[in-house]
Order: sequence, then structure tokens, then C-alpha cells
Amino acid sequence: MAGIIIDGRAVAARVRSEVAREVAALRERGIQPGLGVILVGDDPASQSYVRMKERDCAEVGIRSFDTRTAAYMTQEALEAIIDGFNGDPAVHGILLQLPLPAHLDAEAAIARIAPEKDVDGFHPVNIGRLVRGLPSAHACTPEGVMELLRAYDIDPEGKRAVVVGRSVLVGKPMALLLIAANATVTVCHSRTRDLPGVCREADILVAAIGRPEMISASYVKPGAVVIDVGINRVGDRLVGDVAFAEVAPIASAITPVPGGVGPMTRAILLKNTLAAAESAGR
Repeated sequence: MAGIIIDGRAVAARVRSEVAREVAALRERGIQPGLGVILVGDDPASQSYVRMKERDCAEVGIRSFDTRTAAYMTQEALEAIIDGFNGDPAVHGILLQLPLPAHLDAEAAIARIAPEKDVDGFHPVNIGRLVRGLPSAHACTPEGVMELLRAYDIDPEGKRAVVVGRSVLVGKPMALLLIAANATVTVCHSRTRDLPGVCREADILVAAIGRPEMISASYVKPGAVVIDVGINRVGDRLVGDVAFAEVAPIASAITPVPGGVGPMTRAILLKNTLAAAESAGR
């Protein structure tokens, strides 16, 4: 019997509704949360994400400050835009849309963002605070996964969790958040020996490796919770890193693609922006 299909769209809608109520309360105090977005170049996926972000901001009452530039801009010009948002009291959060064109130094640009305005959770200060278990903005996709687990009463405490993928954007912060939730965590990658065998040990399996439908039924222990972070285009289809049709019948709960983790990333961005505005208003 197939397990629960985790509905990321429904959970994201609830998060947006909660954010909208809290934004309204802040606005009564004269504070309107603001998000500054920097989009460099014309990458279609990035443009689509920014359009959806603009819609989300309008829905919940967050003011959006967007700067779109040509791909050939210099590092100095990019950092000047970041400095402008850092110094603008109307901008509480800054989103630097990734990836950047290859000639730009993304790490230097991320480090230029004021840590208190880093709503993506990528700044070295915020990563360090996450490692130390201190309050900080959490990376949106991993925190979105944690929100889904909470929404479906899936408690990681005492469970074996396996994260497939070690990127600084998803895999590493995902592992840290699961550790903070008292799971026993293994992080896998391209050099992991017997990857299917390691994955089969997982009570909670998070796939964030960027390879279409790589995680088949042979990787999954019956009854495991399977979280698919991947978004891959195969022909005219969007698919995840998990072979959904194979894995869904044996998982106790699974996220679909699309409609699983994806909507949560944008919802957590709004939640982080709200938190930054609340902090600035204290």
C-alpha cells in the first residue's frame, strides 16, 4: 500500500497565510517588511523563480525591491548593489539569486550581504551559527524540509537519517538541521561506497544530488520517509532525484516533484524575511 503523499503546496499555503497575518500586525506598528532581490543575467529558471517570489511577496504584504542587471556586470558593481541594500532600512532581507555568471565570485558576494539581512541562510556567519546551534536564518530549502516533517508529525528524534548530497546550499545545512532535531545523520556523495546499502539504512532519506530519478526502490527501506529535493527537467517533464513511481509504494511518506519541497523554499524565504523585519523592529 502506498504511503502518504506529502503536499508541499498545502503546507506552503499555510506558511504564507501565517506570514501574511504577522506582516499585517507589523504594518500596524509602522513596519513593512522589505525584500531586496538581485538577479544577474537572463537565466530562465532564475527569472521564473524571481517572478514567483514577486507574486508571493505581493500576496503576503512584503514589499519587493528588485534589481535586474545584465550578465556582464562587474564584481564591484554587484557588491555596490548589495551595499545599497545593506544600508537601506526599508530592506530587511536580501536575496542574491544563484547561480551567478561564471565570471562573478558568488562566495564574495554572499559574504558581502549583512548577516542580519541574509534571508537565504548562506552567509558564513549564519552557517557558523547553525553549526553552533545558535539562532540564525536557515537555508530555505532545508528549513522547508523540516517544516514539512513538522506538518506531518514526522519526528526525526532517534531516527537514522541519510542525506544524499553534500552541497553547501542543501546537503550540509540539511544534515545540520536533522542533527539539531536529534536524528543520527549520514551524509552521502559521489564517493560513498555502496550508496544503495547506506540509503537502505535510513528511516528518513533526503535526496539532493541533482540526478534525475537516481534513487530507485533498491535504495529505500520499506516504510522510510523519502524527501525528494531534486528538480530536473527530462524532456517536457519535471522529475526529482527519486523514481517516484517505484518508491512511493514502499515509502511511508514521500514528497512528489513538482508540488513537494519546491513550494516550501519560497515560503521559508518569506518567513525568514518576516523574521528579519521583526528583529530590526525590536
